[in-house]
Amino acid sequence: MLISIRGVTKVYNVGGEDVHALAGVDLDIERGEYIAIMGPSGSGKSTLMNMLGCLDTPTSGSYKLNGSEIREMDEDQLAAIRNKEIGFVFQTFNLLARADALHNVELPLIYNGTSRVERRKRAEETLVSVGLADRMHHKPNELSGGQRQRVAIARALVNRPSIILADEPTGNLDSRTGDEIMAAFAGIHAQGNTIILVTHEEDVARHAHRIVRLLDGRISSDERIARGVSA
Repeated sequence: MLISIRGVTKVYNVGGEDVHALAGVDLDIERGEYIAIMGPSGSGKSTLMNMLGCLDTPTSGSYKLNGSEIREMDEDQLAAIRNKEIGFVFQTFNLLARADALHNVELPLIYNGTSRVERRKRAEETLVSVGLADRMHHKPNELSGGQRQRVAIARALVNRPSIILADEPTGNLDSRTGDEIMAAFAGIHAQGNTIILVTHEEDVARHAHRIVRLLDGRISSDERIARGVSA
């Protein structure tokens, strides 16, 4: 089991009052799954995303990633997991404006001490894999929105992580470009990556193979999407 969550709660103190963002979540995710997490504003999906990405830890309950209990880890251990095990893709791309695509993709490898020659090689290979062989030396302002998101996807993939965690990855894109990005995710999943997609858009969620819906900090439904099989 890649991810096992049991009885997870998250309580924030806001203005002297406790706010229960997660109120007892149980969730298992197998290696190689493609799952979408949905829910209205305030449902807890962003909190759950932060938890899954090791950006936050539970108030109570258990979150095991690859069999290791996240709550027992210190900040350095959590940072190492974020760098090696999880590739993040954000709605706003989060690219360095003054750096070209190649350097943006190299960043996670710089942080973990990969040699200059190896990180350049892996960054180039990853950009080729997302269809940007001819855009490696372009800066973000020289790229379309879809191309910038592909750079962000390449950056998420370059460390060969266990999980790709995508937060509203089509939110700043027009529908056609959004479809292209979702096709890219389908290709990534076909290569064996685990994808966790957080979205409020039903048509985007339907690209996944499983949809988990949250309401008031709890899982309200967990639906597997049937895929047609050609004869």
